[in-house]
Amino acid sequence: MIKVTLPDGSIKDFELDIVTPLDVALNISKGLAKKAIAAKVDGKLVDLSYPIKKDSEVKIITFEDPEGKDIFRHSSSHILAQAVQNLFPGTILGIGPAIKDGFYYDFDSEHKFTPEDLVKIEEEMARIIKEDLKYTRKELPREEAIKFFQDRGEKYKVELIEDLPEDAIISIYQQGDFIDLCAGPHVPSTSFIKAPKLLSLAGAYWRGSEKNKMLQRIYGTSFSKKSELDEYLFRVEEAKRRDHRKLGQELELFTLMDEGPGFPFFFPKGMIIRNELENFWRELHKESGYQEIKTPIILNQELWERSGHWQNYKDNMYFTEIDDSNFCIKPMNCPGGMLVYDSKLHSYRDLPLRYGELGLVHRHELSGALHGLMRVRAFTQDDAHIFMLPSQITDEIKGVIDLIDKIYKLFGFEYHVELSTKPEKAMGSDEMWEIATKALEKALEEKGMDYIINEGDGAFYGPKIDFHLMDSIGRTWQCGTIQLDFQMPERFDLTYIGEDGEKHRPVMIHRVAFGSIERFIGILTEHYAGAFPLWLAPVQVKIMPITDKQHDYGKKLYDELKKVGVRVELDDRNEKIGYKIREAQVQKIPYMLVIGDREVQDGTVGLRKRGEGDLGAVLFEDFKEQVLEEIKNKK
Repeated sequence: MIKVTLPDGSIKDFELDIVTPLDVALNISKGLAKKAIAAKVDGKLVDLSYPIKKDSEVKIITFEDPEGKDIFRHSSSHILAQAVQNLFPGTILGIGPAIKDGFYYDFDSEHKFTPEDLVKIEEEMARIIKEDLKYTRKELPREEAIKFFQDRGEKYKVELIEDLPEDAIISIYQQGDFIDLCAGPHVPSTSFIKAPKLLSLAGAYWRGSEKNKMLQRIYGTSFSKKSELDEYLFRVEEAKRRDHRKLGQELELFTLMDEGPGFPFFFPKGMIIRNELENFWRELHKESGYQEIKTPIILNQELWERSGHWQNYKDNMYFTEIDDSNFCIKPMNCPGGMLVYDSKLHSYRDLPLRYGELGLVHRHELSGALHGLMRVRAFTQDDAHIFMLPSQITDEIKGVIDLIDKIYKLFGFEYHVELSTKPEKAMGSDEMWEIATKALEKALEEKGMDYIINEGDGAFYGPKIDFHLMDSIGRTWQCGTIQLDFQMPERFDLTYIGEDGEKHRPVMIHRVAFGSIERFIGILTEHYAGAFPLWLAPVQVKIMPITDKQHDYGKKLYDELKKVGVRVELDDRNEKIGYKIREAQVQKIPYMLVIGDREVQDGTVGLRKRGEGDLGAVLFEDFKEQVLEEIKNKK
């Protein structure tokens, strides 16, 4: 009897003797057998030719599975390596793993690869794919494997094998004349790789150490269908067009400078977006019963030792010395929130207490990890810390879920939810972690939310719910999080007076909605490609007289809009109207008001709307009312 997990997640028993995963797939359907690229047998990823014993549990892996994509792309990297060695004899192989959305292979070659070479290599890959070469696995004892690769001049493979235990069995894979050290599994043959594409070249030190030789790295990607590759390449080009670093400069929003690597500079227009987001945050939190606090950026080392950050996070912290004592620049806001709660005695009647903080934090990130506003060293977290009774946990978590949902829906984001459990490096007992995890599960289930379990990715003090939002070109970003914490109240000896007159320990939630304000602005910039909705746009309306004869009327409209709070600019330069319109389009301004003699005479404006073009003449008063309504409702 073999238990087989079907693609829809259901389980079916098969009365079969010793078979392979391919036999299992054929017994289910010819369609599945055609799509199958590997299998998972008793939890182990294997080739489709792997012999299955009785009473095994089997899952057929296709490209749609996350493991399937990795297997598919790792198989593609072997084709890349074979093509390179065919075209450039003497090239020595490094490693060629699958990575997110693709793969790479590192090469030690006397030939300096160029973009033109990528075209030739792709053509050779296509020839190898057409040959339909089988991937076959063979296992060798460690010493035999070392000699095998020494004889082939593959010194990097020898080094990798020498790092393995003496009793290790080494697996190699062969397709045609090409052989590589590999744990596998692989797709059945090269013809399964339908749509490979080489993307770029880079340098990479062997094993990531600058003490070693610099190798040449070729990046690529592959898909099971040409249409999927085309869609991916479109997203890549679209992402370049939307790059927030480029748009930040072009639209005069923000920048990063060498004088402060990882520390963003915001320009006046960028500050408008930032302030509008923070104003919205304050309005929403006030409605939801939060009280805003502000805690210091620098606090003494003893506090961070008490919170556990010193023991678990100090490698990411900055330090300073004041009056011969050690202080830390805060990487997180929570210890300050603990001190605010502990500054007075609380009764059970006070709870839940919801403290919100737009707190500036600093974290020491490696220079190579920095990326525009997405990964910085100084950022503002839209933090909140909720102190509550154990009986209030579920309702409070559900309230935070509703708040985060409201924010994301405003910006048009879809999202999925992950529940992250206890990591290896964690504070507190297993029992306490179990209680906290079950509480998060209960809240999600009562909200009827689908979620996936992210094993071992919780914070060091508690499990968490993470919100991964999807932008307009299908990329996902982890922003909002809800972390349930029994540890911090214990470490800070936080208490409240219960109905019985005795002291009790509160439970707390750490949570963010935007996450980092800076990062969220970067995400929004790319999500909207710089064309922000009216309520966020730094300039909402631009007035453009056709000639200087309409300047007075233009100034009158400018003053009226400015008086009612509309962010408006008057372009009264002596330039052609076509030039003014094109410039306003580049600046992605939502509304343009073109005025000539007829508009002055009729009290109208020639209305142009971003993305829609010329809408014709409208009464200025009607336009003003429409704009104010749109801003108010954040449409």
